[in-house]
Amino acid sequence: MSKVTLAEAPPGVEGAGFFATRLDKAIGLARANSLWPLPFATSCCGIEFMATMGSTYDLARFGAERPSFSPRQADMLLVMGTIAKKMAPVLKQVYVQMAEPRWVIAVGACASSGGIFDTYSVLQGIDEIIPVDVYVPGCPPRPEAILDGVLMLQEIVKNESLNRRNTPEYKALLEKYGIITDNG
Repeated sequence: MSKVTLAEAPPGVEGAGFFATRLDKAIGLARANSLWPLPFATSCCGIEFMATMGSTYDLARFGAERPSFSPRQADMLLVMGTIAKKMAPVLKQVYVQMAEPRWVIAVGACASSGGIFDTYSVLQGIDEIIPVDVYVPGCPPRPEAILDGVLMLQEIVKNESLNRRNTPEYKALLEKYGIITDNG
């Protein structure tokens, strides 16, 4: 019988019948444990992601219960496989259609660096067109590696400032990728 582990409570003040903490810590904890993945799979890494979602590895245990196939209903983009340069505008459009806050995981060697396909037609890493938060190495990576990448992203999400998306640095990052924001 496996032991159920709950998310650790953020630091706060406890008393009889109450718990107080900072709002940003509570929101970070909620966001980190309720990520909605959007799988963007173009080749073999997508098969490993399917295994990750299956009962043996069960990504749902970590709060990513519901994969979304609409960018407007997802906040975690998992790019898996070779991205041809013709596919790059589509991937960028999917990223832009996602609501803020949004995070990206590059799964496998092809999404991270073009993999073995050092050719004119293959994008040499998705970070050429969209910002990436976590890179998962492997060709293809094992489901355990994908789970590790999601857990790394959860730590990023948990500790991210609520104001980060409105900072000049973040806006400059998006501008570097040619992504225009309309949130001021």
